[in-house]
Amino acid sequence: MKKALAVILVLAAMGALSFLGWKFYGSSDLTPSATPTPATTMPILSGLIISEPTGANPAVSSPLKISGYVNGDGWFGFEGQVGSVKLVDEIGNVLAQKPLTAITEWMTTTVKFETSLEFNNLSAQTGKLIFRNENPAGMPEMEKEFVLPVKFSAPAETVKLKAYFANDNLDPEATCEKVFSVTREVPKTAAVARAALEELLKGPTEAEKAGGYITTINPGVVIQSLVISATGTAYVDFSEKLQEAVGGSCRVAMIHWQIVETLKQFSTVKNVVVSINGNTEDILQP
Repeated sequence: MKKALAVILVLAAMGALSFLGWKFYGSSDLTPSATPTPATTMPILSGLIISEPTGANPAVSSPLKISGYVNGDGWFGFEGQVGSVKLVDEIGNVLAQKPLTAITEWMTTTVKFETSLEFNNLSAQTGKLIFRNENPAGMPEMEKEFVLPVKFSAPAETVKLKAYFANDNLDPEATCEKVFSVTREVPKTAAVARAALEELLKGPTEAEKAGGYITTINPGVVIQSLVISATGTAYVDFSEKLQEAVGGSCRVAMIHWQIVETLKQFSTVKNVVVSINGNTEDILQP
């Protein structure tokens, strides 16, 4: 009788332990589940998550917003950025390239980033986004790269126009008065003169830079107004940024001619008057 009672007590104790184990630790599968990935993100590879664009061979157009986050394994923040991204077409032409800018504290494990690429795609149907990590040590074994194939969205109706830049290859004597055109294709608009100036203010593309084109105009300049009179004079007013830290007669001349020639490509423009905050006197002094 005592032996039977002892067996019953042992079995009861084992049952109680099993119940407590289920109560406090859950089912027998104790492998922790992965943190669910939001439906809007695309896990690319360890350490790099892309939120936009998403999907296999995503369709892209300009401007292209790129966002996501890095969380280790060679992908990390350094001095305000987490790497770079380059857009190339199907034959390898570089259409745009920018750093991946950190939008949260970069000295943390997980760093969110974003950037925006503006590009002119004249004929290519497919291309690639090439992501590279930050590698401040410059050590080859620490380099990380991911290539995301993309396809270009069918372009809307467009118009071709010109922007004018300096080019030391085409003007080796640096005459300070010669500027050279590049062709840009933009969405069709009635305000073609303003669109041409906007393209000028963007500066040369990576491909144009490789061909020697440079701009003497500061980044961040804003067109405040543009009026073309019935007699053919274009009055264009810029923000103060146009003359910020500008020195030297050669640079001032190049700024002038870049603006003038970009506007005079249109038959309706005969003369150009440049102003800054409405002032035409004592501006762009060498």
